[in-house]
Amino acid sequence: MNIKKMCPALTLCALSVLSLGLSAQALAKTQISALFMTQAAYSENDIRAMTADFTKQHPDIDVNLEFVPYEALHDKIVAARGAGSNGYDVVLFDAIWPAEFTKFGLLQDVTSRINGEDSKKIFSGAMSTVTYKDKIWGLPWILDTKYLYYNKAMLTKAGITTPPQTWEQVEQQSEILKQKGIVKYPLVWSWSQAEALICDYTTLVAAFGGEFSQQGKFNFTNPGALKAVTYMKETLDKGLTNPNSREYLEEDVRKSFSNGDAAFALNWTYMYNMANDPKQSKVAGDVGIVPAPGGKADGISAVNGSMGLGIAKASQHPEQAWQYISYMTSQPVQDKYAKLSLPIWKSSYDDPKVQQGQEPLIAAAKQSLNVMLSRPATDQYSQLSNILQQNLQQVLQNQVTPEAGMEVATKAADRLH
Repeated sequence: MNIKKMCPALTLCALSVLSLGLSAQALAKTQISALFMTQAAYSENDIRAMTADFTKQHPDIDVNLEFVPYEALHDKIVAARGAGSNGYDVVLFDAIWPAEFTKFGLLQDVTSRINGEDSKKIFSGAMSTVTYKDKIWGLPWILDTKYLYYNKAMLTKAGITTPPQTWEQVEQQSEILKQKGIVKYPLVWSWSQAEALICDYTTLVAAFGGEFSQQGKFNFTNPGALKAVTYMKETLDKGLTNPNSREYLEEDVRKSFSNGDAAFALNWTYMYNMANDPKQSKVAGDVGIVPAPGGKADGISAVNGSMGLGIAKASQHPEQAWQYISYMTSQPVQDKYAKLSLPIWKSSYDDPKVQQGQEPLIAAAKQSLNVMLSRPATDQYSQLSNILQQNLQQVLQNQVTPEAGMEVATKAADRLH
């Protein structure tokens, strides 16, 4: 037998076998699609890094990522309903959507997938984000609320020794800062006609002891709810709130505060480390943070701005989707990326690595995460939010009084039933 003559044939055979093996491996890969948002909480770079680590550990799964602004997230999920292989497998959803998504069958019930012992290690406020009618529709991923940020250097310059403990003190300190010419508009908010406005409003409703419904009906004219919008308008009328706040979203607030154009700002967790980064902030090192104040001394207020990851109802790869969700929400991954969004796991807050460099944020979070007020619960939340946004904006634009605006909002909300 001539071995030399056989070698080319053997080589071709070997290459063919290898090629077939690689083809089989490629065919065995499952591709899933995941929908995320581009603002607040984890950055797009963080999510891509997490996903790359996941695929290294799960070489049989490819993850196609799509990012949209928060304002487009809800409609993207709804539009993809029933899209099958052309839809999403994993979707990021807000705490306010499970009622609606359950009604229209947009998410898979994952109650049976949840480990009861693990869920006890997660903040109850986080689990409530993904729970509706005693069923669980995903795993919490972003545990978030709004905090009061303040410029320490500005307060010191004004002779103010401690940050405000009530919203009345916020107003009083803002007046001092303005009178002394330290900053033209001490306050900045995200009051654009968007969901961000509802989050700020909810924080103030919580502070003033208000509620969104009475006797089973929506009510935005109760004393606390009315005082919240009256406070908002008052700070505009006094020239304490930057009037551009009526067009701002959270990123606009961050940039304004980071540029040194405000002494106080209400914003999510992610702003703390970004505002303290000298590469993207002029006030790095002067950023203070406390829980959003209450209406009375020693009180605090907070809105539930948490979000979960769920399996889309139409997903054809629920097992792989669940593996991805389980990885993204796991404690090691959340602890590693805890600079823009804090973990859902209680014990993480005592981890020195998580605390490092953001001790004031962790201290504020330990208080705020236990008192978060949820926005109104309804399966028609999108319509209700639009009603509130429109009427709050009319008040802030000085087109109607707070009383008239919230009366209209209440009547319009009643017609949703």
